[in-house]
Amino acid sequence: MHKAGVNRREALRRLTAGGIGAAATPLWIERLGAVALAHTGHAVPADAAAWTPQVLDAHQNETVTVLSELIIPQTDTPGARAALVNRFIDRVLADAEEAERKAFLKGLAWLDARSHELFGSDFVEAAPDRQTALLTILSSPENRTLEDQRGVELVQAAKDLTVTGYYTSGIGLEQELGDDGNMFLTEFEGCTHPEHAAYAPAAPTRGRRS
Repeated sequence: MHKAGVNRREALRRLTAGGIGAAATPLWIERLGAVALAHTGHAVPADAAAWTPQVLDAHQNETVTVLSELIIPQTDTPGARAALVNRFIDRVLADAEEAERKAFLKGLAWLDARSHELFGSDFVEAAPDRQTALLTILSSPENRTLEDQRGVELVQAAKDLTVTGYYTSGIGLEQELGDDGNMFLTEFEGCTHPEHAAYAPAAPTRGRRS
């Protein structure tokens, strides 16, 4: 580790806080983020047969999988689905306090309800362009609609957990960042995926090596 540098956990804390606007972040999201950071470095099971969700039911798990993939999509590198971010999020929810866990799950239920209002289907069953449109609305800094608040907070929490889960996974570190075990994140620049710029987290820059 560089003597003047910050460790990876601190870098991720800064990264996620900067990505969602820490000053406006509800306390329950900050608490979930703290649990997520505590899980960095702990691999999730890659074998589907060896993994069972602790919190999410099948539909919630698929919603989280789709949502995280929209936040960090597959491009020339694998996306959040391939990095098993949904499993990371389920583990975080299992270790979180009940209030934070319920807030996240209520957000998922709200997302489906809003999707039904707009598109007549659950979020995961909506067309990709409609999913993108809804996330864009919920991610807009101009969105101050009280009825959308739960969805706005869900997207904030999902971004936080997805960024942490992805960039501490083997895929995120080795393929996206080219990590050899001695790299840490120092800052985030702008998103490199123009089509997701409205709601996707910023893209990482490579840190110095020890």
